[in-house]
Amino acid sequence: MDYYHDEKMQRLFEILKQPKTLEEIDLSESFIKNLILKVISNYGHIKVNHIHEITGLSINILEKCLNDMEEEDLCAAIGGGFMFPSVTFTIKKVGKTQADHLSEENPYVGIAPVAYDTYYKIMEIQLKDRFPQKIPQEVIDNTFEEVVGNENGKRTLIESAIGGKGFFIYGLPGTGKTFITSKMSDLLPPILIPRYIEFSDHVIQLFDPDFHKECPEQPEDIRWVKIYAPFVFTGSELNSEKLETNFDPHKGVYETSPIIKANGGVLLLDDLGRQKEDHNNLLNRLIVPMENKKDMIYIKGAPMVVQTHFIPAFSTNLDITIMDEAHLRRAPLHIFLENPTLPEIVKVFKRNLDLLGEKYDPSVIKTFEKVYEPTRNGGEGLQPTFAHARDLAQIAQAVRIRKNEDIITSEIMDNALQQHVLIALQRRFTPALFDRIIRKKKDE
Repeated sequence: MDYYHDEKMQRLFEILKQPKTLEEIDLSESFIKNLILKVISNYGHIKVNHIHEITGLSINILEKCLNDMEEEDLCAAIGGGFMFPSVTFTIKKVGKTQADHLSEENPYVGIAPVAYDTYYKIMEIQLKDRFPQKIPQEVIDNTFEEVVGNENGKRTLIESAIGGKGFFIYGLPGTGKTFITSKMSDLLPPILIPRYIEFSDHVIQLFDPDFHKECPEQPEDIRWVKIYAPFVFTGSELNSEKLETNFDPHKGVYETSPIIKANGGVLLLDDLGRQKEDHNNLLNRLIVPMENKKDMIYIKGAPMVVQTHFIPAFSTNLDITIMDEAHLRRAPLHIFLENPTLPEIVKVFKRNLDLLGEKYDPSVIKTFEKVYEPTRNGGEGLQPTFAHARDLAQIAQAVRIRKNEDIITSEIMDNALQQHVLIALQRRFTPALFDRIIRKKKDE
């Protein structure tokens, strides 16, 4: 679909061909030779083709650099075939001394990074006029295929993705706040990012496989990666330190913060107000990146500007008043999620059983429904949540396996309901008392 590989993306693919010479690549010759030297030093003996796999540098560039390094008495060819990729190189004494010194200053060994200036230019091209955008109906349908109900929330997410505006999502626990927000990045077009960036001979890691999902088509220059728009989330563990770019001595790289990893996608601050640190401090740290779409980080004391063109999303089970006006202006849209209806939770329950590959007796659904049916209709009148539907399906599966049964029966479903802590609490206390207990736990 053109939406995922439009004309701008196609032009960038043409630009990002693999550099074949030192004149074509955006890195300095000294940086490349130092990287190669560290690779050889780490392995002791290594074939050129293996160096190519580790660094992503073309064979032509490796041949030129290795020949020069051999003349400088840093390394030596000790065997291999007639083809240069099969030649094995080893480190020499002078090279080992130099490699050790280099590793103390910059221990990184891996894919060659992209020069900072190139990174910045390519990101500027991509992010210019990114919003507003027209999202194809097919993309919208695919995005929300698994989302049951929440029609108002879906509309707000679509409008947020069209205009690039942040939003605040709130409601009771278990109503699907994180789930529906996680779908939003699928509405956004993909983006190209460097795996690593070189800045003043230091390496900054940008690509994070935990948050960045690679697209099927990739540029020829493997230093770049085309990813689907990222969905980056943080929760109650968030603190100010994690919003900064910090050096990882084990990897030899500066690891970027969620603010930078979310560029081109969505950044969710989940469970706002549950952090040990004052949430206002965290929100204040985000104001400049949200407002300017750029942030300043420091590499060995040197300032470096990075792109932070993300859509901010804030989620909480608490009252919306925990955010002041200055923060709400950066997230002007809002979504309030109420408890789902009985038909909605039944649909999600069935879907979870199907995803688990569970077979079940038709009476299981009736047993499930009765828990949430109003008391006037002969039910228990408990409050349904989407989290109940997911958890009960998994608990019922565990009970079935424990009982060594082939299918989930009504009796097994009863056992699962008895095991679910929130259902047990609701059955034990009146709804009003149950709500007070939950609120007290939240306040603690």
